[in-house]
Amino acid sequence: MDFHLKVGMKAVVEHVVGEKDTAASFGSGGVLVYATPMMIGLMENASLKAVDPHLPEGYATVGIHLDVKHMAATPVGMKVRAEAELIEMEGKKLKFKIEAYDEKDKIGEGFHSRYIINKEKFIRATEEKANQS
Repeated sequence: MDFHLKVGMKAVVEHVVGEKDTAASFGSGGVLVYATPMMIGLMENASLKAVDPHLPEGYATVGIHLDVKHMAATPVGMKVRAEAELIEMEGKKLKFKIEAYDEKDKIGEGFHSRYIINKEKFIRATEEKANQS
């Protein structure tokens, strides 16, 4: 199936850091700064938004790999944004360049891979797995 995606597709998402987004709240550290897992989630969301709206009905993407550096701390109350650009396609496997910024600095960068799935088949396989346990 041809998914009509093109290298160069991009998306940007923004978020204001709240206390629930901090390392201390998330459990990934002991300070009130933007948590790495939250930054990664924002980067994944930007990647998803770059391509998922262009997929046929019944298809979506799921994250399969991350290689990310968190380079600077962001305090509560500051706006952060993540940018994703589709840089490679290999069949159903998609690779994105991802970057994150706060109002002052580049705070993160790396690469993220996603895989195109048929949602119905994916959910059915997941339910079968749950029933086997």
